[in-house]
Amino acid sequence: MVSGERPWGAGELDVDALLADPGVRIVVCCGSGGVGKTTTAAALAVRAAERHGRRTVVLTIDPARRLAQALGLRELDNTPRPVAGVDAAAGGELHAMMLDMKRTFDEVVRAHTDARRADEIFANPFYQAMSSTFSGTQEYMAMEKLGQLRAGDAWDLIVVDTPPSRSALDFLDAPARLSRFLDGRMLKLLMAPARAGGRSLFSLVTASMGIFARAVQKVLGAQLLTDLSGFVAALDSTFGGFRQRAERTYQVLQDAETAFLVVAAPEPDALREAGYFAGRLRADRMPLAGLVLNRVHDTDLPGLSAAAASAAADALPAAHALTAGALRVHAARMRVRDRERRTADRFAAEFPDVPTVAVPAQPTDVHDLDGLRRIGEHLAVPVRAG
Repeated sequence: MVSGERPWGAGELDVDALLADPGVRIVVCCGSGGVGKTTTAAALAVRAAERHGRRTVVLTIDPARRLAQALGLRELDNTPRPVAGVDAAAGGELHAMMLDMKRTFDEVVRAHTDARRADEIFANPFYQAMSSTFSGTQEYMAMEKLGQLRAGDAWDLIVVDTPPSRSALDFLDAPARLSRFLDGRMLKLLMAPARAGGRSLFSLVTASMGIFARAVQKVLGAQLLTDLSGFVAALDSTFGGFRQRAERTYQVLQDAETAFLVVAAPEPDALREAGYFAGRLRADRMPLAGLVLNRVHDTDLPGLSAAAASAAADALPAAHALTAGALRVHAARMRVRDRERRTADRFAAEFPDVPTVAVPAQPTDVHDLDGLRRIGEHLAVPVRAG
């Protein structure tokens, strides 16, 4: 690092200040695939626990096993697991978990109904399908699980590792989508039997919809309609507070106690995706703390340009082939560095108020706590651009 060099992007992100702030209780890492988002989330969690003494849990919504591997755990599930080997001298601790949407859905059922009713719900074919395969269930359950973690006093900091795609922010839509679902005309019609003193679904729907309802029974069958009736009745009685809880969690995500970090690599496609995330967070009034720019390339001689290094190499006599080779390697590295900086500058021009921290490319993959600690050090002492 050379004195006087400017930071990457619009300004320098102070990661340690963010992690140490007791007012920040949730850090959400989002970004496209293959940019080191999971590693970043794990490194932030390790540093928060070891350097800042915070009781930290890292939650991954991504079903891949990278987080468990990086933390030295054989597996992750819906229950926070302690991470062995974390230095607790500062008073912190670290746990990790992976969202299990079906198990979380089951927990919601058990928490809001009695045991007999819960068993009926669990046995319902529509519930079994919705709790494990229906589109949107993962996002609903991510919001539910985050709300559960936030509601207790067990954690000073929750670090969330989102899925590696644009759907990473779909959980922000969960309250609105759930409201549309629960307020939908068809669902209200299907719920009507439970609200009408136990009259059969088919008789009530037939009275309301005539020929269409009879056609539905003919296509789906009476048993399927009975299963559906039981499911929507359970939904009406059991999940009435789901929307309200999701909306409260959404409000928490808009609060200053939450910090969103967009993770990207210094490549056009990754930063284009980062721009999408940043724009979406801004539109939803979510607190975007900054951009983590992973795998940047730097040099110890930023003052020696690629052109100057190439010219010097060409001017050397054959007897200095080794020196000429070193100069050409430096020139190639400078060209990569300059290209990455220009790409980052385009993001900064679009989002001038988003501070950035740059993390250098690592010689090997990060797969243990020591590697995560090194990433944490780079996050705290970022690379600067010339």
